[in-house]
Amino acid sequence: MPVTRRHILALAGVTSAAAALPGALAAEGIAAGTTPAASALPFALTTPIHCGEVAIRVRDLDNMFAYYREVLGLSELSRSKDGATLGAGKTPLLHLIAVADAKIEPLNSAGLFHVAYLMPNRAELARWLVHIAMTGVPVSGFADHNVSEAVYMMDPEGNGIEVYSDRPRESWQWSDGVVTMGTEPLDVDGILALADTKKDTFTGAPDLMRIGHMHLKVGDLTKGDAFYVASAGLVHTRKGRQDAAFLSSGGYHHHVAMNVWNSKGAGMRESGQTGLAWFSLEVADEKMLAAQRERFEAAGFAPKAIADGKGFEVIDPWGTGLRLLTV
Repeated sequence: MPVTRRHILALAGVTSAAAALPGALAAEGIAAGTTPAASALPFALTTPIHCGEVAIRVRDLDNMFAYYREVLGLSELSRSKDGATLGAGKTPLLHLIAVADAKIEPLNSAGLFHVAYLMPNRAELARWLVHIAMTGVPVSGFADHNVSEAVYMMDPEGNGIEVYSDRPRESWQWSDGVVTMGTEPLDVDGILALADTKKDTFTGAPDLMRIGHMHLKVGDLTKGDAFYVASAGLVHTRKGRQDAAFLSSGGYHHHVAMNVWNSKGAGMRESGQTGLAWFSLEVADEKMLAAQRERFEAAGFAPKAIADGKGFEVIDPWGTGLRLLTV
């Protein structure tokens, strides 16, 4: 039986795209085209600073490994009793760190809100959407954000996931450095029209799938600005909100988001708990990397060299590691 709009909406336990919005709104903390060339990296990955990899501490390595292999189609790059690395093709994206006796991180802790996996185009998002419909994977919401189209879900240990594709950047609306991003019902029918709805053709994550942005829970936006804007060098792309910030490089809508929706006032996280251990931002050149390091040192942070010599790691005010690396 072909996958239909009804099958997709049923994954979120709703009967209309509008009814799926609350889950997407919650995932973004909001109160109630053309297709890129298949050989080109998404625009998000071509800016001077962009996302690289993410590492998550997990209790049940086997279960989490299976989830990311089967649901997102990530490929196994390495695996041991202590952890695993998965990616798109041969590009590493996700590191699972096994901590068998770890406590589940509280919802009001700082840390990870979601990792956003960016499909290279809308057609790949469509194939993946048919895949999760046919395998019955639950989702928490769908949304059209003007600049992108997104699906939200949680992994088995409560880590947030967004899978999305960007609209052509020529269609994004900017005014004085601020990008228009809304939350509207997702055009499920329009997306499904790009895929074979009679069979699952998603055999794995496309080679050009990447982490498009990281959405973090923080305890204080001012401290977050001092770390991710003043020191790391990202810039605001949406202004005036007291509960969230959206930061980017090179004219992308956002590479890093921060919110205090559930974590306002949160302090340093416990390192032994599940959840986000570190994520990386890749930078254009050694000169930019050196300037970032100088700013972190001047601000009182303590950058430490990474073993491979390509960059350094610095810990944010809530215990999350940020790795800054040259491409």
